[in-house]
Amino acid sequence: MTRLDTKFRRILDYFRAEMPVAETELRYGSPFQLLVAVILSAQCTDRRVNVVTPPLFERFPDPERLAAASFDELFDYVKSVSYPNSKTRHLLGMARMLLDEYGGQVPSDIDALMRLPGVGRKTANVIASVVYDRPVIAVDTHVFRVSHRLGLSQGKTPEAVERDLEARVPPQDRPTAHHWLILHGRYTCTARNPKCADCGLQLWCDHYLAEHVRV
Repeated sequence: MTRLDTKFRRILDYFRAEMPVAETELRYGSPFQLLVAVILSAQCTDRRVNVVTPPLFERFPDPERLAAASFDELFDYVKSVSYPNSKTRHLLGMARMLLDEYGGQVPSDIDALMRLPGVGRKTANVIASVVYDRPVIAVDTHVFRVSHRLGLSQGKTPEAVERDLEARVPPQDRPTAHHWLILHGRYTCTARNPKCADCGLQLWCDHYLAEHVRV
C-alpha cells in the first residue's frame, strides 16, 4: 500500500467517524426539485437557494408546471440568485426537455443528465449520486480546494480531480465522500483562513504540514 493509499484510508476513516451522516444541505421534495436547486446553486450559496426555493416549489412543484411558466414569471422567483437570466432560461429549457424526451422523469444516466440545459458534469454527478446512489463524486469548488490541500489530488481541472478521487475512494463511499469533502470545505477548510487548529486531519494534510510544521 502506498502512502497515498494510506492517506485516503485514514481520511475516509476520519470522516466516517466524525460525520456518519453527511448529505446535501439543499432542501427539496423530489428528484426534479433537487435538480432545480442544484442548477440554482451554481456560484451561489445553498443558504440563498434554500430561501428562494420554497415559494418557487410551491408555484412550480413539477416539470409540467415549470415548463408552462413564462420567462418573466419564473425570473421573479429566482432574481435574487446569481446569474438569474441564464438560470431562468436553463430551468425552462430543462423542464421542457424533461417532458419532451424523458417523460417528465429525471434521468439517472450521467450523459442524459448533461444534455439538459444548465446541467454540467458536477450537477449531473450530484443528481446521480444523491438521487440514484451512483458511485460518482461531484467536484465543486469545495471538493476541488479540499482535495488539493489534503494532497488527494493535484489535478488541474474538476474532471482530473474527479478521476483521482474515484481511483482511490471505494465505490460504496463515493456518494457520501462528495458530502464529506463539501462540508469539510464549507465549515473547516474554508477558502480564506482555514480552521487548521480545529481540524482533525492535520497529520494527513499537505497544506497544514507545509504551513505549520518546520523541519
